[in-house]
Amino acid sequence: MMVQTVTGPIPLERLGRTLMHEHLFIAFPGAEFDPTAKFDRAAFIEEAVRRLVQLRTEHGVRSFVDPCPIELGRDAAVMKEISEKSDMHIICTTGFYFEDMGLPVYWRARTVDEIAELYIREITHGIGETGIRAGAIKVATGAPVVTAMEKKFLAAACIAQKATGVPIITHTQDGCAGPEQQKLFAEGGVDAHRCLIGHCCGNADPAYHRQVVDGGSYIGFDRIGITRFQPDEVRADNLATLVKSGFRAQIMMSQDRHCGWLGKFPRQVSAEEQARIEQLRSQGRYPPPYTYMFTDFIPMLHAHGVNQADIASILEDNPRRFFAGEALPQAAP
Repeated sequence: MMVQTVTGPIPLERLGRTLMHEHLFIAFPGAEFDPTAKFDRAAFIEEAVRRLVQLRTEHGVRSFVDPCPIELGRDAAVMKEISEKSDMHIICTTGFYFEDMGLPVYWRARTVDEIAELYIREITHGIGETGIRAGAIKVATGAPVVTAMEKKFLAAACIAQKATGVPIITHTQDGCAGPEQQKLFAEGGVDAHRCLIGHCCGNADPAYHRQVVDGGSYIGFDRIGITRFQPDEVRADNLATLVKSGFRAQIMMSQDRHCGWLGKFPRQVSAEEQARIEQLRSQGRYPPPYTYMFTDFIPMLHAHGVNQADIASILEDNPRRFFAGEALPQAAP
């Protein structure tokens, strides 16, 4: 069984320790027109390689999934160069972002079948003329519910998943609509265990998490360290609750961090927040490192009773099973 990376297919056994939802570079549509938005490609690649080598050598991470939406600056050729120079397996995706912050006008006008055709081509043929193939499908929905436009793109993802067999990784906004995504995937004929419902740690309610795992999907605690959405102590407590309730096999951990960003944020930033960012940047700590999960969050999990065997299974067994398409093991009592 193989999984598609930006440098070609590899046996599933080589995935190893995997971060399932991270980013290398983000550029929101329109940033390219901002004269203050500067991008030094060579410097970015050098820094990304340094950070991935650190992840690999200090924390044993072998694979890095970057589900960057098509319209948010996805650059498969840059991903391939970083992968080759860092000796890190990188998996990229096909698929667009959610309506409020993405979905280009051109593609909004396309039919479900036309969108699905693009996704299938990027998975089976390659992205543009690069020959680099996507290894998963990205789906994104907003809050508080999935919009009619987003449902069209989600339906296209279902068609592409059934045609190619690759799994689906989702974005949810503000910890909303995960169960709704699951319902729509089921209506589209996609098995629940082929889907990772992302950013569920943005919702503090354990009942929400239980609804997602009871629905048979993988659950993403994949914004670890983004404390403006949720304190990490809450994330750690909720993740530990799922482990203790027998759902370890359905949990994915990651951070949704980036290494490069073009221009300003797609929101107004307060003077205090900007000052804090500049201070961290001057200390070489911004963007925040990918290593945070290992240096800070996993010790929190240990304090909540999650042991190292649990961590190893979440970071190694679950990604491998997800990409293999294997059925979930029965939840432990």
